[in-house]
Amino acid sequence: MNPQTSDALSQRRNDGAVGRGGPAALRALRLHHWVKNLLIFVPVLTSHQVGQWPVVAMAAAAFAAFSLFASAVYIVNDLLDVESDRLHPAKRHRPIASGALPPRWAVAMALCLATAGMALALLVVNAEFAGLLALYGVLTTVYSLWLKQRPIVDVVLLGALYAYRILAGGVATGIEVTPWLLAFSLFFFQSLALLKRHVELERLPGGQAPAGRGYRPQDRQVLAIAGVVSGYLAVLVLALYIEGGQFAQRLYAHRERLWLLCPLFLYWVTRLWLLAWRGDIREEDPIVFAFKDRASYAFGTVVVLILVAASLP
Repeated sequence: MNPQTSDALSQRRNDGAVGRGGPAALRALRLHHWVKNLLIFVPVLTSHQVGQWPVVAMAAAAFAAFSLFASAVYIVNDLLDVESDRLHPAKRHRPIASGALPPRWAVAMALCLATAGMALALLVVNAEFAGLLALYGVLTTVYSLWLKQRPIVDVVLLGALYAYRILAGGVATGIEVTPWLLAFSLFFFQSLALLKRHVELERLPGGQAPAGRGYRPQDRQVLAIAGVVSGYLAVLVLALYIEGGQFAQRLYAHRERLWLLCPLFLYWVTRLWLLAWRGDIREEDPIVFAFKDRASYAFGTVVVLILVAASLP
C-alpha cells in the first residue's frame, strides 16, 4: 500500500471513530435490507389471518428477532469480505471496508445484535424459530466463506434464503406453509437472486470481473435468461395453484379472479429484467429497489385488490 493510500485510509478510520462509529455503525446494520424480512408476514397474509392480532404480534416479534440477527450476519460478512470489498467500486464505501468502523467495534456490535435477536426468538417466539435463526447464521457464514465463490450455487442459496424467511414466518406463527407457496417462492426469488448478480456485474466499470466471485462480465446474458425463466416458472406455479390447488378453493370464494395475477406477475418480472438489462437498477438488492419503485407499489396495490376481490363472499 502506497503512503497516500495509507494516509487516506487512516484518515477515514479516524473520522469514523468519532462517537465510536456514529453513523457508520448504523450503516453497518443495513437497515434498508430489513424490508426483506417482511417476508415473515407472508404466511399470515396468505392464510387470511391478518385480523388475528396474537398471530400478527408473533410475526412482528419474529420480524424483529430476524432483523437483529440478520444485521449481525451482515457485519460478520463484511468482516470476512473486507479485502474484496475494498477492491469493489461501490462496496469499498461500506463502513468496515472504508475504515469508518473499526473491526473491534464491528465484532462487538455483531455479538450484541446476535444475542439480542436469539434471546427475542427464544423468549418471545419459540425454540423452533430460534433454531431456524441459528441455521440461517450458519448458511450465510458458509456462503461468505466458500459458496459465494461458486457460480450458480451462490444464487441458488440466495434465492432459497428469501423463501427461508417465509418458512421461518410459518414456524413462528404456527401457520402451515403450503407446498404451493414454497414452490412459487423458490422460483420467484431465484429470479431475484439472479437479478442481483446481473446488476452487480453490470455496475462494474470497464468490464472487469468481480473480486472474490466466479463470474465474468459476459455471464450477464446467461444470468438474464435463467432469471426470466425462473420468474416465468413462478407464474406457472401460480396458475397451477389457481386451477387445481385445494388451498385456493378453500381460501378464495372467487378463485377465478386470481387469474388476473398471472399477467401482472409476468409484467412485473419482465419489466424488472428489462430495467436491469438497460442498467437502470442501481440498488444492490432487487427487493430494496422494489420498495423505492413507484411502478412496484402500483403492482403491489393491484395484487392486494385482486386478492381481496377473490376473497369476498
